[in-house]
Amino acid sequence: MRLDKFVCKSTELTRKEAVQYIHAGEVCINGEVVTIEATQVHENNTVLLNGGRLIPRDFRYIMMNKPAGTVCSNIDEVYPSLFNFLDIEKASELHIAGRLDADTTGLVLITDDGRWSFNITLPTNGCCKAYRVQLSRAISKESSQDLIAQFKKGLKLQGEQGLTRPAKLDIITPKEVLLTITEGKFHQVKRMFSAVGNRVVGLHREQIGEVFLDLEVGQWRYLSKNEVESFNNN
Repeated sequence: MRLDKFVCKSTELTRKEAVQYIHAGEVCINGEVVTIEATQVHENNTVLLNGGRLIPRDFRYIMMNKPAGTVCSNIDEVYPSLFNFLDIEKASELHIAGRLDADTTGLVLITDDGRWSFNITLPTNGCCKAYRVQLSRAISKESSQDLIAQFKKGLKLQGEQGLTRPAKLDIITPKEVLLTITEGKFHQVKRMFSAVGNRVVGLHREQIGEVFLDLEVGQWRYLSKNEVESFNNN
């Protein structure tokens, strides 16, 4: 964790105030004065501010059912931030582990633990994300097996060099499918169906790793210990 963030997470200081203390030489790591706010603090480090040891607050791990027409940002943009639904102190310290488009609904994970969210978003960790997809064009019985094979092999997306990682496509009805992927390229699900001549008209994420969405739209809850630790096993 960056030193300025560590100071903020251990005190009531703002980021600006924390940087001022660091630049003034008031912060030590393992007995040495550090004046660069981007310095990385590790778990076994001892950090002092004006001689007092800093102990960071516990990390937070949250699930939310994202409504349509909201953005995965800490501030309002063209659309309102989903953080408007999150009644919690120091929400500005939190970030989304795997964002969704404004018109996409469903499961988002929110945390202030950067290492934990990295485990979720790093493609090579193979963390699955399952999406329920509504399509504009029906998938015929004749083409269904070929389409499943294409997604399993990987698709060439416009503007990309290689293929997508293997994906699992389950056809529920001719116009509704369940797609499971292990990466998160820009607009990936929409681009994958565009690559096979179809168009996504509805998109809802219902699973990340071993965690399934179990909330009504706009609701949130803290993850259980087992849910949190399931991502550290990737």
